[in-house]
Amino acid sequence: MAGDPGSARRLAQAFHTAAVPAAVGYIERFNPALIALRQRLEAGQLGDVFSIATRRTGPYPVRITDVGVIHDLATHDLDLTAWITNTRYTSIAARTAHRSGRPHEDLLAALGQLTDGTITHHQVNWISPLKERTTIVTGDNGILVADTLTADLSYWANGSTHTQWEALTAFRGVTEGDVTRYAILKREPLIAEHEAFRDLVLGHSQRTATLHDGLHAVLVANAALHASHTGTTTAVPTPGQLHHS
Repeated sequence: MAGDPGSARRLAQAFHTAAVPAAVGYIERFNPALIALRQRLEAGQLGDVFSIATRRTGPYPVRITDVGVIHDLATHDLDLTAWITNTRYTSIAARTAHRSGRPHEDLLAALGQLTDGTITHHQVNWISPLKERTTIVTGDNGILVADTLTADLSYWANGSTHTQWEALTAFRGVTEGDVTRYAILKREPLIAEHEAFRDLVLGHSQRTATLHDGLHAVLVANAALHASHTGTTTAVPTPGQLHHS
């Protein structure tokens, strides 16, 4: 949405004041696997959610020269995490690395917390030959795993059988249960995103990421960058309210 919180706030305020429809292009909101995952979370399939882990890795894209992985890649994971849980970040800690001789970071490991207490972990880099896009949500009843490259969603349930191995009965925890790979309708995310923006302009619905959502992602990304520079856990400011002028 913007390179820094101040610019993002001014942009959001300008559109709000002018009452002009606007959206941020967070394409993961239209990935079939994440749409299905969000619906299952809302239906309570996992029960209470404990943690969300994302991995977004791959080779360096030569077209990106002005920012590092935090603003180019991690913002997608930050937004999708807030979106699937319908919550916000309160704080984030981060470590970065510069391994490719460029001025911006090419590796990020971040640990965050959401307003409901959920712990998040994000691994993002441009230094892996393996392109990976996964989101894993862990809760009371098991885990949901979304592969957003293939738009596949799987459910790994906690087991309901009791172990007969006496040595293990002293340890309390989950066991392996059934694994289900869901058959879901796989629409092209870019088409779905463009249709959603069309609907927004026509006043039919709001399925896109709002500028308020985009501002939150910028605030979290900026906090992650600050945390990586200072070695501290950094609080994430609230987006606040937009006002008519």
